[in-house]
Amino acid sequence: MRKAFITGITGQDGSYLAEYLLDKGYEVHGVIRRASSFNTERIDHLYKDFHVNGVRLFLHYADLSDSASLMRLLYDLRPDEVYHLGAQSHVRVSFDIPEYTGDVTAIGTTRLLEALREANLTSTRFYQASSSEMFGLVREVPQRETTPFYPRSPYGAAKVYSYWMTVNYRESYGLHASNGILFNHESPRRGETFVTRKITRAIARIKAGLQDELYLGNLDAKRDWGYAPEYVEAMWLMLQQDKPDDYVIATGETHSVREFLQESFSHAGLDWEKHVKIDARYFRPAEVDVLVGDASKAKKVLGWTPRTTFKDLSRIMVDADIDLLQRQLAGKDIRY
Repeated sequence: MRKAFITGITGQDGSYLAEYLLDKGYEVHGVIRRASSFNTERIDHLYKDFHVNGVRLFLHYADLSDSASLMRLLYDLRPDEVYHLGAQSHVRVSFDIPEYTGDVTAIGTTRLLEALREANLTSTRFYQASSSEMFGLVREVPQRETTPFYPRSPYGAAKVYSYWMTVNYRESYGLHASNGILFNHESPRRGETFVTRKITRAIARIKAGLQDELYLGNLDAKRDWGYAPEYVEAMWLMLQQDKPDDYVIATGETHSVREFLQESFSHAGLDWEKHVKIDARYFRPAEVDVLVGDASKAKKVLGWTPRTTFKDLSRIMVDADIDLLQRQLAGKDIRY
């Protein structure tokens, strides 16, 4: 049985990746941080299968700011594959806590890579969750693996550091270490403070009469939006290759926040202009105006292609949030 180790397993990508790997027969180990409240909602449903399939999902307390905890886990577990998804991942928040973002999102990657090296896990394959935010003030359109980076946030700068450290450990120590440069990818499990989920969650509440206004920032920002469950498949494919490499994962289409509003509100039978207000607090100090990726390399080498359209993505999220709110109001199971 192959063994996988996932940081950020309780996040959107981590939960979908855990599902994907469990379906493939992996034993999955995830890192969680101690909190005073439950924070495993996205993966709690996976435990329901244990009485049928046996326990193959294990959670361990550790932290990307604590190298000793990472070292101990890797020594003990000796996984076949490591998926590094954990980070302070909110771009706007990174301006408010830049030092913490650098410590966890950037240096945390070095701690993990160094733990692999110190544990002599030379055959373990490593995936680094890089980001389209590294391109920032874009140098070319669309962005591909050779496009120069120009990050416009502490988060983007931290991800650039992590990207190059992954390349460095690959070239210096022979690690099978790959970067997945993922463009925006959304789902019903997206965090509620991210703009797409903030929109679809508000739509559900507006339809239910629990909310009337939605406050947003820059509606003209354009992004390349894909569907998260398809993107975790690309992560796995990267670690199945004979040679490590770096890949852009994207749809190749760009849409503005305004377009997402139009599609989402229209699907719910609402007029977005009657409910959306602009709040300057949500603007970034330095804006990234447009991101759109060229995933030709991933299509050619990995055989990966996106399947969910922008319109379908918005509808999936709206329907899921309306259903979730109805179950919450009825006091039923609120599984994602």
